[in-house]
Formats: sequence, structure tokens, C-alpha cells
Amino acid sequence: MDIERVKELRLKQDGLSKTLGMEFLSTDDPDTCQARMKVDERNRQVFGFLSGGATLALAENLAGVGSMTLCPDKICVGINVSGSHVKAVLEGDTVTATARILHKGKTLHQWHVEINNEKGELISSVEITNFVMHNPK
Repeated sequence: MDIERVKELRLKQDGLSKTLGMEFLSTDDPDTCQARMKVDERNRQVFGFLSGGATLALAENLAGVGSMTLCPDKICVGINVSGSHVKAVLEGDTVTATARILHKGKTLHQWHVEINNEKGELISSVEITNFVMHNPK
């Protein structure tokens, strides 16, 4: 999925993804997109592990980028996020999230996001539902 247009138009102003250190990536597969995030002081919890909240934010932001890419003239917002964290990630590691669209309807998109550490081990599995609506502007 080529997300370069969305990156240029919309992500420059997105405070959360910048604050947490997310980097969004295009893929050759039209049904997937990716993002990376280094685990550091911006997104770790007090014990030095990647925060579960930051992990869910990465997944939801990535699915939002995917939905905006698929529907460039629409507004896409997350309405449900559900995830399971299966392995801890220490500060200094970089995680990679891969989002795959499972359902592309007119008003709902369903995404599955897998987040892996640098060794390729599964860290978290997240499901996101986005609501797609007309842009009133």
C-alpha cells in the first residue's frame, strides 16, 4: 500500500504519532501498510518496557493511515481497538507493526495489526475497526 500521499498531507500535523516516534512505511502489498517505533523515553513505561498504551496507539494510528490511504477523500476514525500483548520489549529495541485490512466496507474498515520486535517475535496482536465518513469540508 502506497501511503506516501497520506504521510505528506496528514501526518505532518499528527501530534501523537510524532510524540511517540512512529515512522510509517509503504509496502508492495495493496492490503497492508507498516510502521516502526523505537522503544525509548517517549513510549516506555517506568520499568523500561514498551508501554501497552503506546503499542495500541501505534496499531490504531497505522490502521488509520491505511484507511485514509484507501479512502483519500474521507475522514477515518477508530471506533474500536482490542489487543493482546504477549511479549515485553525493552528500551532500545525497535518494533514493527504490520496492518492488514480484513474488511473494506463503505463505512467500516476492519484491520488486523501484528507488532513484532527486531527478532521477528510477536509482541502484540491488535484488531481495529475504523468508521469511514464524508468530509464535511
